[in-house]
Amino acid sequence: MDQPSEILAVSAADVRTAAERLKGRAIVTPLLDYPLVSERLGFRLLIKAETLQVTGSFKFRGASNRLLAAKAADPRLRAVVAFSSGNHAQGVAAAAKLLGLKATIVMPSDAPAIKVANTKGYGAEVVLYQRHSEDREAIARAIADREGGLIVPPYDDPFIIAGQGTAGLEITTQIKALGAALDLVIAPCSGGGLVGGVATAVKDVFPQTAIYAAEPAGYDDLNRSLAAGERIANKPTAPSICDALMAEKPGVLTFPIHRKLLAGSKVVSDDAVLDAMSFAQRHLKLVVEPGGAAGLAAVLALRTELKDKTAVVICSGGNADPEMIKRAADRGDPLL
Repeated sequence: MDQPSEILAVSAADVRTAAERLKGRAIVTPLLDYPLVSERLGFRLLIKAETLQVTGSFKFRGASNRLLAAKAADPRLRAVVAFSSGNHAQGVAAAAKLLGLKATIVMPSDAPAIKVANTKGYGAEVVLYQRHSEDREAIARAIADREGGLIVPPYDDPFIIAGQGTAGLEITTQIKALGAALDLVIAPCSGGGLVGGVATAVKDVFPQTAIYAAEPAGYDDLNRSLAAGERIANKPTAPSICDALMAEKPGVLTFPIHRKLLAGSKVVSDDAVLDAMSFAQRHLKLVVEPGGAAGLAAVLALRTELKDKTAVVICSGGNADPEMIKRAADRGDPLL
């Protein structure tokens, strides 16, 4: 049986250290309040808008923290390699550019065109692979061995997790400034770096707050892993529109954090995600990509359970192709 270590890879102190590194680099994204929308929903909805982060997603936080730490440890570092469906790719490419590092990103051939274009726009070299027949990590290792580059994983790294956790640290400060309760925080989950880091920071300040992950149907490996008490991989299935949330299984480092700190994981359908994207466009005035809208889809489904409570939803990314944005908008208003 795959029994993860209970010694957690990241502490709240690590998150605070990451926040110091990221000052002046990552954006302190707003915690948006929508009183009229909340009144209609029956609970207070607060949105942590990581769609407004550098590169349009939270991934810039972890990538920057990892590269800043690596560069400080080895000033001779010249190149980095990453594998990603898009948002981590952009985060690494942007962070590498700021530090004068060469970046090579291994991306699936079916990644959204906007994510591939943006990654190249930050100066990175993009190497495409076939998602279902090639091993992206093996490709990345070969490139790193050839070029002497540092591999920057998307989630299973202490510096990555701590960097993502800075979003949670900001939430704790922003909630205090609002004088609001904090009943629930929910974040989209693939490998689990974001929700693991956020849980680490939030639970340190608000230990009674329930932290949930949100996963797409068919790729709910964390939900099943939490139930089994061990890491369970996804079975081959039809792709989800949540291209950013299709990791094979929870991370070796992230899963122990999930087991200790999360209240659970909510599973959402592609239809629910499209409705959440439509809701965000119409009522929150935000463009949210499918994976970034998974948490919002989950809380909209929990409306009756959240009555009179306060829920913070992390909208983790906004890098959606125009066709997907239109597809969501054409669904109409989910509140009607």
